[in-house]
Amino acid sequence: MLKAAIAGNRMGKKRKQGQSQPLDQAAQTVLTKRPFMPAAIEEAEIDLLDYNYDLPGSLPGTLNIPDDAEPTELVLISYNPEQSIQKTLHTPEECIPYLEEKMVCWLDVRGLGTEPILRQVGGIFSLHPLLLEDVVNVPHRPKLEFYDDHLLMIVHMVHPSQRGHGFVAEQVSFILRHHVLLTMQEENRWDCFDPVRDRLRRSLGLLRQRGAGYLAYTLLDTLVDGYFPVLEQYGEYIETLEDEVVMRPTRKTLQKIHTLRRELLMLRRYIWPQRTVVNSLIRDGSDFLTQENRIYLQDVYDHIIQILDILETYREVSSSLMDVYLSSVSNRMNDVMKLLTVISTIFIPLTFIAGVYGMNFNPAASPVNMPELNWYWGYPLCLGVMGALAITLITFFWQQGWFENFSAPPPEGDR
Repeated sequence: MLKAAIAGNRMGKKRKQGQSQPLDQAAQTVLTKRPFMPAAIEEAEIDLLDYNYDLPGSLPGTLNIPDDAEPTELVLISYNPEQSIQKTLHTPEECIPYLEEKMVCWLDVRGLGTEPILRQVGGIFSLHPLLLEDVVNVPHRPKLEFYDDHLLMIVHMVHPSQRGHGFVAEQVSFILRHHVLLTMQEENRWDCFDPVRDRLRRSLGLLRQRGAGYLAYTLLDTLVDGYFPVLEQYGEYIETLEDEVVMRPTRKTLQKIHTLRRELLMLRRYIWPQRTVVNSLIRDGSDFLTQENRIYLQDVYDHIIQILDILETYREVSSSLMDVYLSSVSNRMNDVMKLLTVISTIFIPLTFIAGVYGMNFNPAASPVNMPELNWYWGYPLCLGVMGALAITLITFFWQQGWFENFSAPPPEGDR
């Protein structure tokens, strides 16, 4: 499954695409690079060049199901203004009676690991084989496609990580008909649609008075709003990282900046194409969306634009953090070199004096050959001169501000 989760320093690892099973059920091994972010930290880096491909020469409609794909579960919600029915289905055929009633039917397909069930769902709803291929091929770029009696919309949902910052992403496909909505999720363990289910169960708002198009809008709006908690976590993390870069930069700080930039780029990769998808729904529309639903979709489009604006701001800040880091490291190096220079400058005259008296001249040969070697207080006097000279230099350098540490945290009153 695509779990582009980013919850710490370096996360994610490549995984294999599972067996490629064409329509004749012949097994073909297909390898695809895909990011997977488990809960552990210090994994392999995220692959920003992630893509999906079919085995050359494979039949149209081939379902490339990964080996680790979640087993498929079916949850049906059928409702009208008077009632709402929710049940877990064991086979896709159990939903047929609800399709014939004059009720809105929402079939939630959770997990893409059971090919027979996916094939049966495609047969019941007369889905095009290429549609099922796009749904199962993960990751897939968000897109919108129109068919004769339904439309396909592929998007990505995210939710915040539990480790302070980062996110977990999942591909979701919407298949909309006149009074039927299919959602095909990559995972069967989590999604962001529980508030919508609760509104259907408790008959809150206008959801049970509207059709499947309004339900699709509501789910899409919930999915897009799920990006804001992720951005909020990143905002707090960037503030913390800014303080670390300015006050105590280390090599690990550089790694954090690099990982942050990759995470933001991956997040932008998910949300940017969804702007085009929603804009196409508003502009082109279809028989499945009323004019009123398109007005609601405009609000979703505005939220996506707001998310992109925040993302671009964060990306610019993360890029500037690299410059600040290099400046901080350079200042720190300058402070170290300045301290070493001061120490060397202090010991240069002391070394000179010690070197002069280490030449071992014989004062008996000439009265000018170091007569102070025979003085009673010659040795203490020499040490005193050297100490006085060191203190004088230290005082002079202190007055010149050479001991000031530019990389040290400022006083509390200056913050």
